[in-house]
Amino acid sequence: MTKLLTMVLTALMLNAPNLVAADETEGPVDFTLQRIKGEEVSLSEFRGKWLVLNYWATWCTPCRKEIPELSALHEARDDVVVLGLAFEDTEMETFDTFLEEFQPAYPLLLVDVYAPPEPFGAPKALPTTIILNPDGYAVKTFLGPVTREDLESFIDAE
Repeated sequence: MTKLLTMVLTALMLNAPNLVAADETEGPVDFTLQRIKGEEVSLSEFRGKWLVLNYWATWCTPCRKEIPELSALHEARDDVVVLGLAFEDTEMETFDTFLEEFQPAYPLLLVDVYAPPEPFGAPKALPTTIILNPDGYAVKTFLGPVTREDLESFIDAE
């Protein structure tokens, strides 16, 4: 079932790359989530920097392909922070196995799929990437895979 779902989502994403959703907010966004391995993190801790929120799951092939691009962005720019939001109801062992193969340079946070953080709620597709400006306002949402170039082009144009 998981493989079938992955294939369907992959096909949808490949046929509709970088669709833009209207998830801009009227005020600063703040919520707190726990790292996969560690303490809680609040979005407000990153005010003054661009924040890239990337919803992903271990079974999501396009999500896996984004990791090197997002890691490169996170490491290259002092004005940008990437946070991976794990949207998956699974055992910690699944994340451990995933992290043995994929080693993102950015923090990974756990999302409760039954009570996802507001104002975004559950993503419409995976991956979904939301950009918050340095004041904490959501200003852009990408549905489907993104590249470092996609993100930097938007950020640098603002």
